[in-house]
Amino acid sequence: MARAVFVCSSKKVQAGSVTSLQEKFLALKKTQQAVVLAHNYQRKEIQEVADFVGDSLGLSYAAQQAKGEVILFCGVHFMAETAKIVNPGKKVLMPDLHAGCSLADSCPADQLADYLGKHPGLYVVSYVNCTAAVKALSDVICTSGNAERIVRRVPANREILFLPDRNLGDWVMQKTGRKMRLWDGDCYVHMEFTASSIDRIRKEHPEAPVVAHPECTRAVRALADEVCSTEKMVAYCKNNPADTFIVVTEEGMLHRLRREMPDKKFLAGPTDHCACAECRYMKMNTLEKAVAALENMAPEVQLPAEVIAKAKIPIERMLEWSLK
Repeated sequence: MARAVFVCSSKKVQAGSVTSLQEKFLALKKTQQAVVLAHNYQRKEIQEVADFVGDSLGLSYAAQQAKGEVILFCGVHFMAETAKIVNPGKKVLMPDLHAGCSLADSCPADQLADYLGKHPGLYVVSYVNCTAAVKALSDVICTSGNAERIVRRVPANREILFLPDRNLGDWVMQKTGRKMRLWDGDCYVHMEFTASSIDRIRKEHPEAPVVAHPECTRAVRALADEVCSTEKMVAYCKNNPADTFIVVTEEGMLHRLRREMPDKKFLAGPTDHCACAECRYMKMNTLEKAVAALENMAPEVQLPAEVIAKAKIPIERMLEWSLK
């Protein structure tokens, strides 16, 4: 089946109205004593008013350490679920509860349970981009930032099932030399980058290092000067003397890079169909919806107590292994 093509859909909002909404949001945040977490792929106007902007690993730590009784998670659903798992007694809100993830959807919990029933004894390493129900069936969670480290910690005598992203899993196998079974899932945004599209922009800007996310295909990763998580992209670009970079991941990452390094230039890695790559799920969250969430204290992320208890174990194992 052919993959659907989506073009950039971010709407331009007048600066005055954005500023007014941001001021209203900040006032509500203070009144509700809410902690606002935003992923690097969120819209610029949301990133600017968040308490913490980061990647999945950074957000996991921030959620675990969050003060106050309310967390507004500006990201996709599995991320807010993670915040709820590590903060079961707190109210976790999302601007849009329907902001999902194609990668998480590629691994339904019932299909995983059936596979594990047919292949007992596998050690399940699950990328954080999966549902709470899948986390509850896992031995340990990882992010793109710590996947290599986590896999190296798994006992050598255990066969690993890595899920749901086959591209990240392939990259980890390249880095560690450890063979793993890979679930057949992917992120539709990172799959839109192609070797031809990245080769084209490299030729246009030969002086610019290419920084790519490991969810990209091996062919795209092979053209990159650095393959890393979004958080490590920040450090790489800060420490690299180049003044122009080609960033091969969801376009929201460019907002953070430009805010933190205004003296450098960041070019969006193109696809064969678009000058940048947007996640339609991440962009479902808007500043207007974020304001409404704090006004109404809804929509709220709810999870069964049993799922929380089971999913917390592999998440805490990840956090523990990441610190050692």
